[in-house]
Amino acid sequence: MIGYLTPSRASEAEFTEKRSTFIGHVWPVETEDEARAHIDEMKKRYHDARHNCWCYLIKDGPVRYSDDGEPQGTAGQPMMGVFQKEGVTNVCCVVTRYFGGVLLGAGGLVRAYTQSAKDALDAAGVSEVRRWMELGVECPYSFLERVKLACTAQGGMVGEIEYAAAVTVHVLLPEEGVEDFRARMVELSAGEFTAVELGESFQAAPVDR
Repeated sequence: MIGYLTPSRASEAEFTEKRSTFIGHVWPVETEDEARAHIDEMKKRYHDARHNCWCYLIKDGPVRYSDDGEPQGTAGQPMMGVFQKEGVTNVCCVVTRYFGGVLLGAGGLVRAYTQSAKDALDAAGVSEVRRWMELGVECPYSFLERVKLACTAQGGMVGEIEYAAAVTVHVLLPEEGVEDFRARMVELSAGEFTAVELGESFQAAPVDR
């Protein structure tokens, strides 16, 4: 399975443009049915709004959008373009517009819907879903912080920590960081402890953008 980018969490962002209020929502989704459920939820919540425009992109699946009454090409497609440009998939976005009485024109609408989708994505954050190797390190308590630092230095994530006579730290590492991490454990402990491979998993981890 190849890694991919997806929103880290559900989010909401709002701004006003010439008295029209735009409310953007973004969700990470796995299926088209899940995306459709979010769209239906927003249509019910904002039933009194002039427009509830939407798009969703499913990895290796459908890519769909709707202008929901706005001029063709001014809402759903620009929203979708935000996620395609950022390389984000498994995402659903709904932008609700409360019309303020001032026409924005086609260019103004494209800019507003693009901004609303981008603001909502920025609020959600982006995570990479990828293959991680899980390792366990059993060590004295005095080494705990150094083990955690060595993990993050390899782009990894610290997971469960078991506290007993010694402490066992579970870490998730990108495959390319495993050998360097193991070498660091041997170096830290002068060979007294090492990292034991426990398996692998596909999980999301936030990425800097």
